[in-house]
Amino acid sequence: MASTDIASGRLERRGLSDEQLREIFRNMLLQRQLDNRGFQLNRQGKVPFALGSEGHEALQAGAAMAFNRGQDILAPYYRDLGLCLGIGLSPYEIMLSIFARADDHNGGRQFPNHYSSKHAGLMSFSSILAAHLPHAVGAAYAMKYRGETGRAVLATCGDGTTSEGEWHESMNFASVHKLPFVMLVENNEWAISTPLEKQMAQPEIWRRAEGYGIPGRRFNGFDPIVTYAAVRDAMDRARSGGGPTLVEGTCYRYLAHSTDDNDMTYRTREDVMERRKLDPVPAFEALLLEQSIMSADDVAAMRKDVLRETNEATDAAEARPYPAAADLYAHVYEGAWQPWQS
Repeated sequence: MASTDIASGRLERRGLSDEQLREIFRNMLLQRQLDNRGFQLNRQGKVPFALGSEGHEALQAGAAMAFNRGQDILAPYYRDLGLCLGIGLSPYEIMLSIFARADDHNGGRQFPNHYSSKHAGLMSFSSILAAHLPHAVGAAYAMKYRGETGRAVLATCGDGTTSEGEWHESMNFASVHKLPFVMLVENNEWAISTPLEKQMAQPEIWRRAEGYGIPGRRFNGFDPIVTYAAVRDAMDRARSGGGPTLVEGTCYRYLAHSTDDNDMTYRTREDVMERRKLDPVPAFEALLLEQSIMSADDVAAMRKDVLRETNEATDAAEARPYPAAADLYAHVYEGAWQPWQS
């Protein structure tokens, strides 16, 4: 497992510039602000449902920095707010999804937090665990079939998804065909209410790579720089024809599974607070301050700007109309959809 550079106070850049490090930190702040806004809107009765990525900020911001915009494809899962922001989605687009407005890329018809964007290379996905992975390896197969180079598919999931049959089938297909594919597992130790030890006998998911004949790696997902390096190396290998890699980032889910979940029924507040000591947001902030990459005034200004952007995105998205009832069946079936016309 990679060393915890943040926890030790060391800065190993792994090729990242000051500007990129500040961009990573802004992504982490924006994730947390938008997460909080989604939960607030739900409690206000303005949106029916929201999911949180709190605890995943470093992992997602670091991984997003390894994504090549305009070339790579991201096949995310429902907790990937920071990855989606990092590859190009705006807070306004995020809020359109949460509010289910007609201007959303999915026409306001998709589940909240289920983003997609053709211009960003972001595949649409389903809440059904692992259902997006056959599509992801299909996209990687298309890249190889067309003889494309310099591109790869980055697919993500939580630890619980690795217990699904489609996860195994996708990994096996990717390895057999040596596809330009990276499987990033965000191991936050909880599959909704099921702890890791009750999901699997071998809790180190990266070790499964050996069974597929591909490389595997585990890293500290609370460290965005270590995350960036691990995902970058795997993506570079995939883009150059080296085949797939399984990478596992360890983190923790600080919030409930969703706004419909009460996590205090299966874990204690004391347990969560103990893990809060590893919170990646203040840890990375402290490192940037210590290394003089940002000043206290810089951090305050960035936090203020993130709040402004979130407020403006919220107000703008909420003001947009819902999709029209007449559009209910648009983009579902090709051609005539009415039973009497078939």
